Amino acid sequence: MGQRTKIKALLQSEQTNIEVTVKGWVRTFRNNQFIALNDGSTNNNIQVVVDFENTDPAILKRITTGAAISVVGQLVASLGKGQTVEVKATEIEVLGDSDPEKYPLQPKKHSLEFLREIAHLRFRTNTFGAIFRVRNSLSFAVHQFFQEKGFVYLHTPIITASDAEGAGETFHVTNFDLLNPPKTEDGEIDFKQDFFGRPTNLTVSGQLEGELGAMALSDIYTFGPTFRAENSNTTRHLAEFWMIEPEMAFYDLTDNMNLAEELLKYVIRYALDKNKEDIEFLSQRLEEEEKQKPQNERSDMSLLDKLQFCLDNDFERLTYTEAIDILKESTPNKKKKFQYPVEGWGTDLQSEHERYLVEKHFKKPVILTDYPKDIKAFYMRQNEPDAQGRETVRAMDILFPGIGEIVGGSQREERLDKLEQRMDEMGIPKDELWWYLDTRRFGACPHAGFGLGFERLVLFVTGMGNIRDVIPFPRFPKNAEF
Repeated sequence: MGQRTKIKALLQSEQTNIEVTVKGWVRTFRNNQFIALNDGSTNNNIQVVVDFENTDPAILKRITTGAAISVVGQLVASLGKGQTVEVKATEIEVLGDSDPEKYPLQPKKHSLEFLREIAHLRFRTNTFGAIFRVRNSLSFAVHQFFQEKGFVYLHTPIITASDAEGAGETFHVTNFDLLNPPKTEDGEIDFKQDFFGRPTNLTVSGQLEGELGAMALSDIYTFGPTFRAENSNTTRHLAEFWMIEPEMAFYDLTDNMNLAEELLKYVIRYALDKNKEDIEFLSQRLEEEEKQKPQNERSDMSLLDKLQFCLDNDFERLTYTEAIDILKESTPNKKKKFQYPVEGWGTDLQSEHERYLVEKHFKKPVILTDYPKDIKAFYMRQNEPDAQGRETVRAMDILFPGIGEIVGGSQREERLDKLEQRMDEMGIPKDELWWYLDTRRFGACPHAGFGLGFERLVLFVTGMGNIRDVIPFPRFPKNAEF
């Protein structure tokens, strides 16, 4: 196919008057003379100048928006506005035609809702080109961060028999005929005859298996897809999403918080360095979007400022108990502005409460610790009851502006008796998790870990408002298109 140079490299080139081959998709073709060509390496197009008098009219007719073309020509200094170089074409080949009557991405502004319906083509827009280049950088930065620290990347199973969160919102995996599954004598479904010989589901978290790895390798991380059959049609929930879950032996809650804060700052800094152009574009896009909102709903900071702000500030750390006191005394709570009023200790914090703490009270990212035992998972290490006899666990959540919770983690309960007691209280079958309890029987040690929802991170760094716009093909209730 001949050596091609990517458009990003050409636009940054110091050289001119050299022959180049460039390939991409036509964004626009003006006056039968100027092609704006894009290959996805950058949002910026390169201008291809066509000698239309000496070009076959049949080829000119096929240069339409969306068509894939190959151009050989001279890279020359540009006289036009907005670019330093352009390509004077000597040869043009149409690699793939695009019918202008049917191509849905005409050169005009399209709504995000419309683009979701054509998610297979939305990568070709500036907004989604920028989002997915940023997503790529964040993904790479996550791996680089952990690899530099000597962590082992562990692949935990996607098909599992456990529900790590105990929430019961799992997708079942079976190869039974759903209309006629085999039954036991009692009339129950006989899972012994199923493919895995037992009920199985898609994983909601790699944490429990991650802990097993940490009990031998010290520091591990997982980065893979997780699934929740939660019938939630919001801008913050997906049925299939990616999770980063490190687990560290010999870590306590403070070590855990330090690592999570360091990770978030590292990956944000990496994206700002690597994708400055894309983030500037997304920042401008957000600014335009904000202008449509009423004054009181607009953000005080631009996207770039918000990202820089996270890098420049230590995250505020406080206990759940301190947070409840702040929220109870807050103006929106007293004026009954919260959708879920904060009555007192034991309240499960909602997104509106988390965002109040971050955006209005502290005006910086917040790490909340030591939540009530009753609203958290069975595997979190229990604290001694406080003076009022209130029972808490060594949990920590990191709250970000515009997002709410972005990281959830804890020091894990390494004491077998406490863990078994908690499982009994919550009705979690110990016989099914015998392998998990073994790590507390043989060489248990203090350990901790957390989960970072990757799409929520991408949402924050790109400034997008809907989580369905930061994953290539979103999965949500009643939708598994593409």
